[in-house]
Amino acid sequence: MRLALREQLLAAMFAGVIAVSAQIVIPLGFIPLSLQTFTVGLTATLLGRRTGSWAITLYLLLGFIGLPVFAGGKSGIGVLFGPTGGYLIGYLIASLLIGSLLKKGAWSYWYVIVINFLGFILALIIGSFWLSAVANLTITQGFSSGFLPFLLPEMIKAVGVGILAVWLKRRLPEKYFYFI
Repeated sequence: MRLALREQLLAAMFAGVIAVSAQIVIPLGFIPLSLQTFTVGLTATLLGRRTGSWAITLYLLLGFIGLPVFAGGKSGIGVLFGPTGGYLIGYLIASLLIGSLLKKGAWSYWYVIVINFLGFILALIIGSFWLSAVANLTITQGFSSGFLPFLLPEMIKAVGVGILAVWLKRRLPEKYFYFI
């Protein structure tokens, strides 16, 4: 995959935005809610499959080498291969799905929301299977603790991404979205 310098710079900037958003955690009692997924969806939506997935790959590499970019300021190989590592890997897969399904053309709010929600669900599924395997849980336990509590927050994030992304796309010149 060969990206132009402009795309590489956009990917690097969005990787930084994802890193910052991962530090914003809203405690909702039984689950922590970070803005990380929201920013991953926005990145994949605005930058498209190639550039968006490269941004998320850069983000994962920054955390892998030890920079405190993951939620709660965590980093390292232990996080990537720990109980929450599947969600991080799921972000990359989700960005490929979101970016692939959002091609050039007319976007509607509902279309972007549904595509992002599907991507978020995919990341949750991957993360829940990973959680079950790493934490030695049954699939039912993994999904009841790592999937179900996050459905409503992910839907809210998908709505937010849809509204913001479509609003930006309609107001910015088409040249900013040439890579989608």
